[in-house]
Amino acid sequence: MSWKIALAEVSFGTEEYDAIKRVLDSGWVSMGPETEAFESEFADYLGIGHAVAVSSGTTALHLGLLAAGVGSGDEVIVPSLTFVATANAVLYAGAIPVFADITGVDDLNISIDQIERKITPRTKAVICVHYAGFSCAMDRLRSLAQSRGLAVVEDAAHAPGASFRGKKLGTWGDVGCFSFFSNKNMTTAEGGMVVTDSLPIARTIRMLRSHGMTTLTWDRHRGHSFSYDVVEPGFNYRMDEIRAALGRAQLAKLEDNNAMRRIATEGLRDRLAGVDQISIPFQDQALEESSCHIFPILIDKAGRRPGLMEHLKNQGIQTSIHYPPVHRFSTYQSNGPARADGLAFTEDVASREITLPLFPRILPEQLDAISSEVRSFLEK
Repeated sequence: MSWKIALAEVSFGTEEYDAIKRVLDSGWVSMGPETEAFESEFADYLGIGHAVAVSSGTTALHLGLLAAGVGSGDEVIVPSLTFVATANAVLYAGAIPVFADITGVDDLNISIDQIERKITPRTKAVICVHYAGFSCAMDRLRSLAQSRGLAVVEDAAHAPGASFRGKKLGTWGDVGCFSFFSNKNMTTAEGGMVVTDSLPIARTIRMLRSHGMTTLTWDRHRGHSFSYDVVEPGFNYRMDEIRAALGRAQLAKLEDNNAMRRIATEGLRDRLAGVDQISIPFQDQALEESSCHIFPILIDKAGRRPGLMEHLKNQGIQTSIHYPPVHRFSTYQSNGPARADGLAFTEDVASREITLPLFPRILPEQLDAISSEVRSFLEK
């Protein structure tokens, strides 16, 4: 379907085309100097010691959990209101997802109080998701985790460039994981990044990323080594040079694009003010620290949601739902070890949430059309 207003749009220009050409002209397209440069630039941008580029946000989470020491039989507390990859990565590590509720209808991030209630002697780590680019309460989470000996893994897929109290998200936990999927604030089509201030964690992630080998093809190409050992049964989770070059170009635009997202978010909030049948989460969080990845609204009655989404579709306006709760998926319903209880806010929000279009170069007249059509349907 051809949308008049898409849910999300990529922001590409000559910089991305030039970056890809640079790689193709070099004759080296597997992981190498572009990837190294991307990692260095991303780490510098976040102000963190180490960044490791990987093939997706999902593989970033998998490696982050393994490097944090999560293994068979451990429990990892996660939100259910997230993309399924957050919980799947726990299963990949051989661990058990324990689902915690969100804070409430105004804050769709994982509840710190619920995390505390769900800790058991088997709990090894917590994954927090910065929903829509708005920060979890990282000061409280870090304090709780440190007091109970838990690792904190940040799922920052929505939050490149976002902050909490002036410190970039992804740098508060033991490990931060980013996704560069096509709908993210910065994209490499597919790809991700794991960041940490721990040198042992970074070394483990780098080794596991490439089959558990002690040297890389790029190292051998440069004559730094002639052979290698395999010290772990690792994975092929590498990023290639084309994606790394795209990432460098996108990273250079991230601050400007996030600023435009904040302006659009404020504009849509203003246009929807006074619509009694909807509420807008995160009104109490400062836009200046958010990456404004998506624009969620909550409709007053779950039964209205299909009609509103169909109405907007008929007007050429794309919408989505973020997210169907993970614990409701068939595979988690039938997966004995996964635990889900006390998720009242998650159940409620998941039944009423609608995601409206948001992207850096969305036009004022597009914001007008979105708000007008929302009002038009609800006034009927």
